[in-house]
Amino acid sequence: MITEEFGSSRRKTILTIVLWLGFAVLVGRLYQLQYIYSAEYGKKSEENSIRKVVEEPIRGYVYDRKGELIVDNRPSYSVMLTPIDFDKKNLSFLSWILKMPEDAIREKIKRARQYNPFAPARIKRDIDFPTLSVLEEYKDKLPGVKIQTESKRYYTTPAHASHLLGYVKEISDYQLEKLGDYYQQGDVVGSIGIEAKYEKYLRGEKGFEFISQNAKGQIIGNFNNGKDDIPPKDGLDLHLAIDADVQALAESLMTNRRGAVVAIDPNNGGVIAMVSSPDYNLTDFSGVTSPETWKALNDDQNKPLFNRATLTRYPPGSTFKMILAIAALENHVIDENFRIVCHGSFKFGNRIFKDEHVHGSVNVVEAIQKSCNVFFYQLMLKVGLDPWADVGKEFGFGQLADIDILEENPGLLPTTDYFNRVYGKGKWTQGYLVSLGIGQGELGVTPLQMADYTAMLANKGHHYQPHIVDYIYNKWTHKSDTVAYKEDSIHVSEHTWDLVREGMRRAVMSPGGTGWEARIPGIEVAGKTGTAQNPHGKSHAWFIGFAPYDHPKIAICVLVENVGYGGSFAAPIAGLCMEKYLYGEIIRNQLPALRTTTALLHRESNGTPHVAAVQGSAHQ
Repeated sequence: MITEEFGSSRRKTILTIVLWLGFAVLVGRLYQLQYIYSAEYGKKSEENSIRKVVEEPIRGYVYDRKGELIVDNRPSYSVMLTPIDFDKKNLSFLSWILKMPEDAIREKIKRARQYNPFAPARIKRDIDFPTLSVLEEYKDKLPGVKIQTESKRYYTTPAHASHLLGYVKEISDYQLEKLGDYYQQGDVVGSIGIEAKYEKYLRGEKGFEFISQNAKGQIIGNFNNGKDDIPPKDGLDLHLAIDADVQALAESLMTNRRGAVVAIDPNNGGVIAMVSSPDYNLTDFSGVTSPETWKALNDDQNKPLFNRATLTRYPPGSTFKMILAIAALENHVIDENFRIVCHGSFKFGNRIFKDEHVHGSVNVVEAIQKSCNVFFYQLMLKVGLDPWADVGKEFGFGQLADIDILEENPGLLPTTDYFNRVYGKGKWTQGYLVSLGIGQGELGVTPLQMADYTAMLANKGHHYQPHIVDYIYNKWTHKSDTVAYKEDSIHVSEHTWDLVREGMRRAVMSPGGTGWEARIPGIEVAGKTGTAQNPHGKSHAWFIGFAPYDHPKIAICVLVENVGYGGSFAAPIAGLCMEKYLYGEIIRNQLPALRTTTALLHRESNGTPHVAAVQGSAHQ
């Protein structure tokens, strides 16, 4: 048997080959790291040695139609903590300073560590000055903890406009996943109103400061002397169609009442005022909202967080009668000479439908002026459900108005298909239609829809999409970008417009009109009152109107819940709001004679204007 020596040439050859192969692998790997993957691994190495610190931009400002600043920013101080730098032995001390439970801080640190242990995370927002002072005093004993200056919303006018403006709050986990990479834990984001709708414009762009650190994560200084830092870009400014003074007046007139006011410029669709009452103070949502405040708002039986201007679904009462009048005139069911005799009630089948007064013989113009229910009970049966609903749809009912806030209800505009679906085909009768003739029954609308409808009546069918924001100003480019909104028209004959609008003018300006309390000194007003029955209490009061009659500049809807007649409660509010907008002030108090009798322009049937004292019923 032949044995091979341990140091034989064969073994030496094999060992040499193995060593050269190993060396070749190392050289290949070195080449791969140095040349092929140099950019990728260099970037990772840089990330480990450079810490990126976010610098928050200032949120965009908000102005009203006159250029008055209504949403400002004020300094706010937040406690930031970098997990990699923080010593957990200091947790109790930090908890004592911030008056926060240790578990709450520990949970925030845990989530921050999972996200990025090298990135500062927000532990507490909007701390007070005493807390700020203590943290500054002990900052050397709290490595990893620092104060970051941010901004919070500050509201400069008496107007709340809470449902319109909306508020910002800390981003939720759901929003964090949905909104993309721009946001991180602890950021604030628009929650409702224009703060949410225009979030991407208002938020601005974050800046970044690059800090050098060693292998242990300890800060050395600014990377590259700060030359690579990216400054934040402040958010863009919003200029609204809102008139802050009219908004404030409308809110004051609705104090201690439930309801809504919506006023629109019929010449462009800009919302002059939007009030939902009761509302809430947006200052409570600027910075940190206490759990007690949030609970109180949610538990309040008057539901101040609910936007009554865009989310209600109430029957509009007699304010809807112009829809039926237009349907009847345009379908040639009646003309201006058609008359009905009102005896104060209308019997259909075995049911009697009542009216507020005995109006005698009335035509369509007089029926609108005096709000004669009997006329419209019978007219609804002549026109029919679907022709009436078709006109209602053209005016935007039963669908969203597409206003630029994120809360809206389409309402309900019943049709034959709707009744068949709800009650069954053949199981409902014509009796269901009678109440629809005066805006009752299954019909449901929002004050926003009613203001939009009024603007179309003012414009003889020309329609502009209602909107809050007129244009967006970019302070970096010094350019204003007008927001594009839809524009369309309803095709109704000029003669029909003249008849319907004349009825509305007489409802305010002529004796016997139900809306006389909406009059404005020296200006002709057109309008319509409504009193919608409510099975749960007193009726809801409605008023819609526009002014001046010949060249409308404002269209308005007022809803006051559970108070009674629209002429008594809603019309006066509308009149004061329109007066404030058109004159810039309430001038009636400067005219002593108007305190006892109201002298206004009154147009006779021949169109010749003269001054007359107007007295009338406030019903309907």
